[in-house]
Amino acid sequence: MKADINVTPLIDVLLVLLIIFMLVTPVAPTALDAALPDTPRERVERAAPALVVEVRPDTFALNGIPVLTAAGLEDLVRRGVSTRGDGTVFVRVAAGVEYARVVDALDAAKGAGAARIGLVDEPSVRPWPVTRAPRRVVARRRQRQNGAALRLSSIS
Repeated sequence: MKADINVTPLIDVLLVLLIIFMLVTPVAPTALDAALPDTPRERVERAAPALVVEVRPDTFALNGIPVLTAAGLEDLVRRGVSTRGDGTVFVRVAAGVEYARVVDALDAAKGAGAARIGLVDEPSVRPWPVTRAPRRVVARRRQRQNGAALRLSSIS
C-alpha cells in the first residue's frame, strides 16, 4: 500500500475561496467619488469671475482689491458670494504668510457664506530651468534691447 496525499479537500477549499473573491470584487469601490460639472447642452452665458482671496503678509485681497482687515474681507466676500450665487471661494496664499493669517482668511470666507473653499497653488516661478540660449544669442538680444531703448529715447 502506498500513502498518497488526498488533495480533494484542498481543491474544494480553494474553489470556495475563488468563488467568494469573485463575488466580493465587483462590490468593492473602484473609483474616487468626484463632483464633476455637467456638460451644458445649450450655449451658456459667461459666468461672473471667480472669487479669489489672496492672503499676503501685510494685507488681504479679493480679486486684486486690497483689504486691510479680516472683517473688511468678510464684507467683500459676502457681497461677492451674494452676487455670484454658487458660494465657491478660492484662496491663494503668498509665500511666507503666517498660518494664523491664513486661518483668519478661511474663517472670514466661511463666515461670509462660502459653501465651498478651494486652495489655489500656483508657483510664481518654474521649478525647473528653461532651456537657455547660447551666450552669443543672449548678447545679441541685449544689444537689440539697448538699441531699441536708445532709439525710443532719441525719438522723445
